[in-house]
Amino acid sequence: MADIIKKLPLLPSERALKIIAGRWKAIVLYHLFSGAKRLSELKKLVPDVSQKMLIQQLRELEEHGLVRREVFAEVPARVEYSATDLGSSLQPLLLALCQWGQHHAAETGDGGRISPCVINLRLAGLLSSLSTAETVGNEVRPPRA
Repeated sequence: MADIIKKLPLLPSERALKIIAGRWKAIVLYHLFSGAKRLSELKKLVPDVSQKMLIQQLRELEEHGLVRREVFAEVPARVEYSATDLGSSLQPLLLALCQWGQHHAAETGDGGRISPCVINLRLAGLLSSLSTAETVGNEVRPPRA
């Protein structure tokens, strides 16, 4: 992990973007927010990713401390991936990115094709940190101006 950390930028926002950059990382994290998953489960949830790329993205997330890989001493071997506390702390950020993407699509006339934001902030601590936001069902809306 020391080699990975050395390669990360010192500018905090650039560092954060580098860690979560990757076509599949945010999607994989999103699915891990709801609980531990086996590789085969993740592959079914993200069918467009190749197994090789999925494993690569999981390894990178693990190296950065966002994902935990647990190997169970069973025959056949069972491996589960889960979001760490550090990884789970990205839920509000991913929600904000989703909301910004919706805003951008609406501003550029592409709003009719965009998917809804369905990130569930399951951890009570994360909800309290968004105390100024309005929650409606599973959706979190930004504070009203």
